[in-house]
Amino acid sequence: MADRISIKNMVFYGYHGVFTAEKEMGQRFEVDVDLYPSSNEAEKADDIDLAVNYVDVYAQVKEIVEEREMNLLESLAAAIADAIMESHELERVVVRVRKPHAPLGGPVDYVEAEVTREATAEG
Repeated sequence: MADRISIKNMVFYGYHGVFTAEKEMGQRFEVDVDLYPSSNEAEKADDIDLAVNYVDVYAQVKEIVEEREMNLLESLAAAIADAIMESHELERVVVRVRKPHAPLGGPVDYVEAEVTREATAEG
């Protein structure tokens, strides 16, 4: 099993959803990211320059959630996962995006979409 680095419950305000009110008023979104580095050289060398930069990952997630508009929660999760995979040396990334106040017509804790991306054999 690969090593995992998790960033849990990042909270942002965004304008995603299929209803006009969601896009106009916006709402809170929560994001978890599990990063699976393609090597363990950073931990062996105890070298920050070889590690996944958590600050960069956070900034990527923040930009996507706060600056883009998407209809689907799963599209938002996929955009985050794709951006992280493109910019970091990872074996795999798992992204979970939660919408705590999804307009479902009744009480619910949240709606969550989970997306996994893996490195290709060619990459």
